[in-house]
Amino acid sequence: MKRTPLLFLLIGSLAGAAFGQMTAAKQANLQDCLNGFDTCNRSLLTSAQAKEIADEQHDKNLWTCLTGYGDCNRSSLTPAEIKEVDETARQQNLLACETTVGICDKSLLTPAEAQTVAGIEKQQNLVNCDTGLGTCDRSQLTAGESTAVGNIQSERNLLSCETGQDPCDQSSLTPSQRKDVAEAASERNLLACKTGDGDCDTAPLSPSEKAEVAQAQQRRNVLACEAGDESCDRSLLNAGKTSHSASKSSS
Repeated sequence: MKRTPLLFLLIGSLAGAAFGQMTAAKQANLQDCLNGFDTCNRSLLTSAQAKEIADEQHDKNLWTCLTGYGDCNRSSLTPAEIKEVDETARQQNLLACETTVGICDKSLLTPAEAQTVAGIEKQQNLVNCDTGLGTCDRSQLTAGESTAVGNIQSERNLLSCETGQDPCDQSSLTPSQRKDVAEAASERNLLACKTGDGDCDTAPLSPSEKAEVAQAQQRRNVLACEAGDESCDRSLLNAGKTSHSASKSSS
């Protein structure tokens, strides 16, 4: 008789452990159901849990159908939701056609929408021709637009040539423009030689320009030596003094 309390205690402990294991299993299954895993066992859910999960999955699917992000299961939608999804898809397609961002299916456009999109494309083509960015189809331009675009392109080419930028088509320049471009290039080259910045081509320099470059290099070297810079070439200091003394003697 004394063993009876111990037996009840043992049975109670085993029942508690079994209940704890069952609770943990249900919690794990609920988590699987919430995550949409195939391991979800709906028979272990309460009616309230099953309804909540079904509603959430329905909402997630509707969001997917409306946004286009992921696979849409249209079979689980109501007729009203299908109508909403179709209208959203039509609006998204129209936006893609109007902005050229995304996939545009022109067959889904109404005649009025197609006319609007064609006007936008014409304007975008004109902008591309004016700016030189994107694809320019000059066959879509009116005579006046084509003339204006040609003038803009000529001006843009001249500016590129004058500033030493690419692309520069010198063959389309007038003799006067080519002369101005050559003078600007000569000045840039002289400055590059005098400052030591950029590409310096000494070949086209005149004797006086070469003398300017040599003097500028000497001044730069003196400053570098005074500053203790590693670029200092002390052998040029004596050469600079000798040159300076010779110029004073001759004067």
